[in-house]
Amino acid sequence: MKPFSRLRQFFSKLPVHVVLIGLILLWVIPTVGLLVTSFRPREAVRTSGWWTAFAPQEVASSEEYQTYCASCHGADGKAIAAADLSDPAVVAQFPRSNRLLALFRNAELHPPLTDPPLPANANEALAALAPILDSMQELSSGGVTTERFTLRNYADALVGYKGTQDYITDCEEQVPSTLAKFKCNASDFLNPEGMGRAFLNTLIVTIPATLLPILLAAFAAYAFSWMDFPGRQWLFALLVGLQIIPLQMTLVPIARLYSSLGMQGTFLGIWLFHTGFGLPYSIYLMRNFLGSLPREVFESVYLDGANHWTAFWRLAMPLAMPAIASLGIFQFLWVWNDFLVATIFIPNNPVLTVQITNLIDPRGGNWHILTGAAFLSFIVPMLVFFAFQRYFVRGLLAGSVKG
Repeated sequence: MKPFSRLRQFFSKLPVHVVLIGLILLWVIPTVGLLVTSFRPREAVRTSGWWTAFAPQEVASSEEYQTYCASCHGADGKAIAAADLSDPAVVAQFPRSNRLLALFRNAELHPPLTDPPLPANANEALAALAPILDSMQELSSGGVTTERFTLRNYADALVGYKGTQDYITDCEEQVPSTLAKFKCNASDFLNPEGMGRAFLNTLIVTIPATLLPILLAAFAAYAFSWMDFPGRQWLFALLVGLQIIPLQMTLVPIARLYSSLGMQGTFLGIWLFHTGFGLPYSIYLMRNFLGSLPREVFESVYLDGANHWTAFWRLAMPLAMPAIASLGIFQFLWVWNDFLVATIFIPNNPVLTVQITNLIDPRGGNWHILTGAAFLSFIVPMLVFFAFQRYFVRGLLAGSVKG
């Protein structure tokens, strides 16, 4: 009977395990795909999925090259001396497939492809030309396959590059038309249109907006827990009720108030906004945690002659470190991932969540670097979560204890 009981126990837990594994896969697979895509070259991102990065590359014998190019240029690309596809200098003129498309459709520079015809749809034509470009790059490199992974997307995202090739290539070739805003040195990483400057803006916003609510909530929580004053329970109930007020209702009146006070577009304004809306929950969590501590501990320090100030710093704060840590994580993640408040109150100093949308040029191009930019924006929250995930559970329990 014992084997049957183990088997029955296994099948009874199987649905739970399947659901957990499914949830993990739903979270891990897109994250891995985003990470892999952020390291893929520009043309690879445009023409194929991230999973193909691990598949064997068969470039030189691609069907598209044999269909459209081999009859004129030969299998080795050397049949036409004036357009030798094995010459790196010739292939370097076509960093992207859209330049190759422009050449093929210019009858004065290249005979029009009529047998078979190149697809009339631009997207289909680019998809057909991408393997041809890969074949040309392999022929010009002596049979070495094109790179599968690169850091150029991250460089483009950090500096806010929106050129026709990529930031590193244009800096090497000194292309003036796309380098008007850049100096090709370390100062470019602080370009206002790049993710590097936005990363600093996010830190400037997040750190004070995390520390201020924690400090103020700690003072208020101690007062609600261990100090007697009229209306204490009513004030605490009011704070709990303030948690249901959506911040969207206050954006317009506070923006008008900031404009009249000269605080619109300043970091001080967004610090105060995040502090104000973070305090109700912060006080609620801290008060319930401090209120659950043994009363005898505080009575003993009061009998020893300690005042409230000493009891707060020497006793309450050290004992409340689990709640402080969990509260800091909640507040940090909320402010770091904020988009709406930062868009309204500091439009001239965009944070990471705002700057990602600014990387797309007006014509909808340059979207290939969004994967690198997105990974830059959430890598810090991921590190914070994995480093302090045990405090999330403690924080939830601290907020649910009845004081």
